[in-house]
Amino acid sequence: MKIARRSILAAVLPPLLLFLVVLGAWHFSVRHWQIPPFLLPSPGDVGRAALDNFAKLAAASGITAAGALAGFGVSLVVGVCLAILFSQSAIIRRSFFPYAIFFQTVPIVAIAPLIVIWSGTGFRSVVLVAFIVSVFPIITNATAGLTSIDPDLLDLFRLHGASRWQTLFKLRLPGAVPSTVTGAKTSSGLAVIGAIVGEFFVGYDPSEQFGLGYLIQESTQQLKTDLVLCAVVLATVLGLIVFGTVTLIGGLVLRRYSPGG
Repeated sequence: MKIARRSILAAVLPPLLLFLVVLGAWHFSVRHWQIPPFLLPSPGDVGRAALDNFAKLAAASGITAAGALAGFGVSLVVGVCLAILFSQSAIIRRSFFPYAIFFQTVPIVAIAPLIVIWSGTGFRSVVLVAFIVSVFPIITNATAGLTSIDPDLLDLFRLHGASRWQTLFKLRLPGAVPSTVTGAKTSSGLAVIGAIVGEFFVGYDPSEQFGLGYLIQESTQQLKTDLVLCAVVLATVLGLIVFGTVTLIGGLVLRRYSPGG
């Protein structure tokens, strides 16, 4: 028990102390050099802005979280389905995979106007942007897992007359779980980034509530730097929560498919 407590302290104490040092240096710098609040507010100003705008920040965080999770969910389903399709035919894989790479390398900022034209503004377009940003890691990792099967196991399945579907569901998919989980963890973080970026460009409809991305943009234009910092911190925390949740679920799934599970 003592060893566990020491390990926790060793892991938590250094970053906590560094955080307190950074806060102290931040506060001292603002007060000593009398930096204007619109350039850099003090930690106290940021804390007061968080309390004064708690309802607005909470609502915006919920909207952004919903957009990120929806985009991630769609990317997970579509990415795995495309990976299954790619794993079943080398011709299909060689034909379509380069376009998947091309789709990923197109800057989302460049196609944001097209998304507005085709899908309009609002939550639906935010989900679409989050999907576009986050789908590629799942496609690549799941495809790699589905196609990197031990040849001896494939020969064993063929020897016993297993059909293509039996091989897929009993060999390829279970073997692709670790790489798919890795792709999902990467994708979860990108989905939050995609939701924020989507809200910058296509994420506000006057008939809907707005997320953190739009709040950051609006507050920046109004020089409310304290509110901008609050929204940035919440976006970071949201990304950590989504990534941590996906990592936890992925660990449980991997334990289920591990040799000792």
